[in-house]
This record gives sequence, structure tokens and C-alpha cells, in this order.
Amino acid sequence: METTFNTTVSPIIKPSQLLEHWQGHRSLTRRVIEAFPEDAFFNYSIGGMRTFADMVMELLGIAAPGTKEIATGKTVQLIEKINHNNQKAKILELWDKSTYDINTYWAQIKPEQFQDSIKSFGQFEGTVWSAIFYFIDNEIHHRGQAYVYLRALNIEPPFFYER
Repeated sequence: METTFNTTVSPIIKPSQLLEHWQGHRSLTRRVIEAFPEDAFFNYSIGGMRTFADMVMELLGIAAPGTKEIATGKTVQLIEKINHNNQKAKILELWDKSTYDINTYWAQIKPEQFQDSIKSFGQFEGTVWSAIFYFIDNEIHHRGQAYVYLRALNIEPPFFYER
């Protein structure tokens, strides 16, 4: 059963509020990256999971490029390997650039586009809003894994609610 929406009613959340919510998560994830000792960031894992550096590479490969794809309508390739020379400072630089790029491309997305169908990275079918929710949910998921790593390293992670 398809639900129809009354377009004369205000949305539950404005695009600017969704971006603010997402950027709050990104700010928290950045603080989690900062909390890792350099060596552990690139080398520590538990139970066969990837290092947090590898997870962050995935997040960098999805967020800004995915937002650019939505804004421009041009399919981009999903690239999860980014040169960082095993330097956390380089990762943080890339994170900050990604944050800037998200803001830049977000401003180009029209509110009516959120219901449009999209095939993210030429592979994943959904709507614009479902792709954006995936970008956010995926980041939260990997940040949760990083919290486990930090606690196993006897490091107190940032409070999850301080965004």
C-alpha cells in the first residue's frame, strides 16, 4: 500500500535540520577519531573486525561523494581506499574536507528531490532520503564499533549524546 502525503503540510524535519543532525554525528565521529592513539587507530581490531581507520575510509568514501551524486545527478564510483600515509592528522584533514563538501553539495539539493529514486554509486537502489539515512546510520554503526575498541583500550570515548 502506497502512502500519499499532503504536500501543504510542513515536513516533520526540514532539510537544514537533517543536515544539522548529520553534522552533529560527524562532529562526534571526528572526536572519536581524535580519541584513538595513532597506532591503535590503524592497527587495533577485535574479533576479525576492520580497524577503525579502515571503517573511516568507508565513511569518507560514502558521505561526501554520495551527497555530491545526489546534488549533481552524476553517478560516482564508491572508493573506500584513500591515501592517508598512516597519519591520523591526514584522516582528520580528509574528514574536515568531507564535512565542507557535504555542506556545499547539500545546499544544491532541492527539498522535492528527497522523494526521488536514486541508485547510489550505480549500485544501491532507494530514494534520496533513504540514501542519506543510510549514510548517517552507517556512520553511527561504525562509531559504535569504535566505542568498543576504545573501551577495550581503556580509553573513555566521547559521550554519544554530545553532538
